[in-house]
This record gives sequence, C-alpha cells and structure tokens, in this order.
Amino acid sequence: MDTPEVPRVFLESGIEVKPLYTADDATGHDPGRPGEFPFTRGIHPLMYRRQPWTMRQYAGFGTPAQTNERFRSLLSHGQNALNIAFDLPTQLGLDSDDPRAEGEVGRVGMAVDTLDDLERALDGIPLDRVSTAMTINAPALVLMSMLFAVAEKQQVPIGQVRGTIQNDILKEFVGRGAWIFPVGPSVRLVADAIEFCGRSAPKFNAVSVCGYHLRESGANPAQEMGLAFEIARAYLDAALARGLAIDDVAPRVTFNFNVYGNLWEQVAKFRAGRRRWAAIVRDEYRARDAKSMHLRMIAGGGGSGLTIEEPENNIVRGACYALAAALGGAQTMALCCYDEAYTIPSEKASLLALRTMQILAEEMGLCDTVDPLGGSYYIESLTGAMEERIVASMAEVRALGGIVNAIEQGTIQRRLAGQAYEIERRLRSGQMPKVGVNRHAAGGATPPSVEVHPYDAAAAKAKSAGLRDLRATRSAAAAERTLAAVGRAAEGSENLVPPILDAVKARATLGEITAALKEVFGEFREPAF
Repeated sequence: MDTPEVPRVFLESGIEVKPLYTADDATGHDPGRPGEFPFTRGIHPLMYRRQPWTMRQYAGFGTPAQTNERFRSLLSHGQNALNIAFDLPTQLGLDSDDPRAEGEVGRVGMAVDTLDDLERALDGIPLDRVSTAMTINAPALVLMSMLFAVAEKQQVPIGQVRGTIQNDILKEFVGRGAWIFPVGPSVRLVADAIEFCGRSAPKFNAVSVCGYHLRESGANPAQEMGLAFEIARAYLDAALARGLAIDDVAPRVTFNFNVYGNLWEQVAKFRAGRRRWAAIVRDEYRARDAKSMHLRMIAGGGGSGLTIEEPENNIVRGACYALAAALGGAQTMALCCYDEAYTIPSEKASLLALRTMQILAEEMGLCDTVDPLGGSYYIESLTGAMEERIVASMAEVRALGGIVNAIEQGTIQRRLAGQAYEIERRLRSGQMPKVGVNRHAAGGATPPSVEVHPYDAAAAKAKSAGLRDLRATRSAAAAERTLAAVGRAAEGSENLVPPILDAVKARATLGEITAALKEVFGEFREPAF
C-alpha cells in the first residue's frame, strides 16, 4: 500500500516547517540567558515574573471630553498606560474648521487643534505616573510639544514625563499615506525629537518604529522586522550626524510590531528580532550600554487578522495574538478589539480586550517563568531561520541604496503593494485559510449585521465654533510672533521643538504650525507607479 504523501507546510516568511523537530535541529541555536546579550530570551532577567507587560489599549474618538471619559474608564478597570488615537485631520496637520476636514472631525480618533484640547483630554491624568503614548506622525513634534506643555501646567517637569510618540514618518510613506512634508525634512523632524528628548525628556521615547503598519501593507513577518530595522537605522544615522552618542540615542528608539498569523512564527519573529537588533546596535554602532541594545516593543495588534464576518471570532483571535506577544517577550501590548474590523472600538470591546490581557497575565501562568518556549527544538530552529530571513530583508533594502532612497523612489511601496494583492488573492481563493470567511463559512448573501460607531456632526460643528472663539480671544501678536519663529527655525538647522513649544503655549493651532512648516519644507508628492 502506498504511503500517503505528507503535505508541505510553509510559513508566510517562506520557511518550510518540518513534521518533526529534534535536538539536531536546535544545534547551534543557543538562546543564552534572559537579560544578557543577545537578549533572545528577553531584555530583562526575570521578565514578567518581576513585572507583567504594560497594558496600553489604543483609544480616542470625538472630542477631548469624550476621549477623557474613555481614558478614565480604562484606567479604572486596571489599564496602566494610555495610547491616544487622533482623527485623520489631526494626523494630517489640519484644523477642525479646515474645509478638507469636513466629515472627518473626531471620526476615527480624537480631534486636537490646540493645547486646550489636549489639556481637556488629559484632565485628571498625572503625566509623571501614567505613561502616555500618542499615535501621531507627520505633526508629531506639535503634539509632543502640547503634551510637554500640559505637563508643565500640571507642574510636572518635562524630564519626568513618561511616554512615547509614534513619530515614525518613513512607514507613513510606505504603509498609511498620512504624510505632509517631503522625506528629507520629515526625517529631520524625527531627529529633532530624538535630540530634544535625549537632552530634556529622558523618560520619553522619541520614536516608535512601526513594523506593524508594514505588515498591514503586505510585508511578511521577516520583512516586517527587516524593514523596521532599516527605518530605525535611518533615524539613528540622522541623530548621530548631529554629534550625539549612540548610547544617548538608541534608548530613545522603541518599536511597534504586529501579531497575526501563525503563532510559532510570531514568537520566533520577536525572539529573532531581539537578537538581531542587539547585534546591530552593538556591532554596527559600537554601543557599550546594554540598554541601548534592548529591542523595546509594543505588540499585540493584528488588525489585518480580524474579520467583519462572524466578528465574535476575533475575540478568540485576539487572545491568541496576546498569547503570541507574551510568549515572544513583548514589554507592552495594545490588543486590537473584536469590532475593529469595521468600526472604532466600542467601550464593551475595549474592556473585553483589556480583560483578555489581564486573564492571560493573572490566570494563565504566562508571568510565572521567563521564555517558557526557550529550548524547544522547533522554536530555537525557527528563531534561527527567522533571523536569517530578517538579515536577508535588510540586505535587499541596502542594495536599493538604503531605506530613504527606496521610499523616495517608491520601490518599497510597489513591492509591498504587490504582496498585499497576492495575500488578498490567496484569501479569496481559499489558499490562505480564514475560519468563518473561506473555511467553515455560514454562507448566505446577507451582509453581517454590525454596529458602527455613529459620527457626531454636532460635536464637529462645536469644535469649529470653539476654534473661532479661540482665535478671537488669544493674543494674536503672540501667535504671529511664535509662528514666525517656527518658520525661521525651519529655514535653518536648529532644533524645532523649542519654537514649536512656544507656539503651542501661545495657542497657535496645529493647522497654523503645520502651515508655517509647509511654507519652508513644501509637501510630499508620491511617486507614480
């Protein structure tokens, strides 16, 4: 009788999975000890045994007052840090009364036009005790300056403010499209943030490099890591060109990674990524401080893994994503909610995602021991294979003349767009299984019934009215003077954070500060392809 052929299995990164792994497969893949170079098993010796991962759910919608209410709710239920979502006009540096903002004010995040808005959103939240992340990129320096100004009003010194600004503009050119300025000036702004935080805000992370969005745009897990590392190198190089030391710069750089797909591939991705980043910072940049070599990351999202079909299945998916992030050694999690495939998260969905992480941390034993999969023949072999793929991905970018050149020419965008098309084709054909969609689907032509967050047109109108009142009552002379100073600083080479901080304190609006920078930098035009 013929023996049935064993089907071959390949991970998204192109690695073939064997039916069985033995000690021979793990030979030469010593993971070392946690808290020691190359940090394969984690950047801290005791990891979650000493402190569970930070739970930082992504939240923000409508007005600052509405967002403050959601923040307070999450914190009251045990969340221990914030992750602020901004609406599309804010992400693009537009004021709420700009004609281009019509219909989008407060729709997918909080609308912030002035310092007063952020102050309302953070009312009652001590910025020296609650770490605050802001998911903002092109106008990141404006929002970061607002945060520091709010801290000053709380009588919290800038040096004590804890948090992170996403500020990863290069991934915007590749993955989201929320850019404003050309690539060169945009990278300068990132370096300004790194420089300023290194000297004045040592507890605040100046950039969070987002492999997450590259993965959402079509990158496989190995490319997600490799491209993110090349982007991070571009920011390090820009900051070091100012005469800063690597051990003052590298600790200001954090990472944001995706989690969806094969569980074991995700775990190996994080372990391999930690090992590779440590080697890059030590061997290429000659860092001496072990903290400079730490791959500090937030993970747990997996937006592209969620479905509008049978959305309750996303609760199970989310638990698996959080499990992968924990087994992979993430320091922070921001878990996607089950309804994010079709709307901004409801309060119920946000609480459920938080409870998912709390159950894993407090009931399932994930904090009991460090790197529980360490030593697994499969995991150690897969970690080594993933690292090889990450290195190959980085080499491809360098062969294109570096990440900045590849983005300016549109090369990376074209490549990932093609891969995203292929993923969609495989999903539709059933080659890539998705339970409830192309496997075990209930069928029927009726679209799934889901509840979408309503758009608050009245709140948007009130936001515009508030801007008119502010412009009428603020000191016009102070606003004009500080905006002119921002323009002069942009024409030169001085750090832009101090003049922008002065401008936000003078109640210059986000749109006005962005316009002052546009006058000097111009706007990015995407290459046609």
